[in-house]
Amino acid sequence: MKKRTLFLLQKKKEKNEKIISLTAYDALTAAWLSECDIDFLLVGDSLGNVVAGYESTLPVTMDQMAYHTEIVVRGAVNVPVVADMPFLSYEINPEEAVRNAGRLVKQSGAAGVKIEGGMNIIHAVKKITAAHIPVLGHTGLKPQTILQLGKYNVQGKTPDSAEIIKEEARALQEAGVFAVVLECIPGKLAQEITEELTIPTIGIGAGKNCDGQILVTHDLLGWYEKPKHFVKQYSNFRNTAITSVQKFINEVNTGEFPDKNHSF
Repeated sequence: MKKRTLFLLQKKKEKNEKIISLTAYDALTAAWLSECDIDFLLVGDSLGNVVAGYESTLPVTMDQMAYHTEIVVRGAVNVPVVADMPFLSYEINPEEAVRNAGRLVKQSGAAGVKIEGGMNIIHAVKKITAAHIPVLGHTGLKPQTILQLGKYNVQGKTPDSAEIIKEEARALQEAGVFAVVLECIPGKLAQEITEELTIPTIGIGAGKNCDGQILVTHDLLGWYEKPKHFVKQYSNFRNTAITSVQKFINEVNTGEFPDKNHSF
């Protein structure tokens, strides 16, 4: 299989071909996702919710991101890996942002980093891209601002808030991001941004007219009983896993397992 790169995303936008991305937090998941037609993998700070059991992404540390990115890169085959920069790893000043982005690339082997924010992070994005590190922007709903938001709501529903998101997307493009994630915004707004920008847009809960789509892998596989509104579950791994484990327990209790075919 030919090695894919982040530079191919721009070509896909120009050819009107959809970009596909999913999350991975471990080597095994990265390995089997690499067998699919994935354009890039994201090691999201969503690992705080999915793997660590935090209520939000805020507690996630640079050490956690570096560790999980490193093992995902190890498992990924011919697929570029982008790593989220966690809360307060880039907001303090642009120099620290470059240092932390550089750590994720050097220590973990990431092909690029993702940063949430708008006007408040433009200087950091410019510094990081000036250091030749690819940056994926992220606007719309920004989970790292949960303390201000109070809860995760659709953003850009009013004319004023929609214009702010447009301005942020424009500024991120001008700052040098290779693409921008649009999260939980009205589909019409996402379409307008997608048509205006020359770089790819990747939607999550942002309608079908973005240049690409991204989801948390655990969401689409059905690990959760109550999926988010914008998530379509393509499987029911939770029930399958529970049924399989319970069958193992029952067979051990009855003496059915291990049998002669599974013994030496």
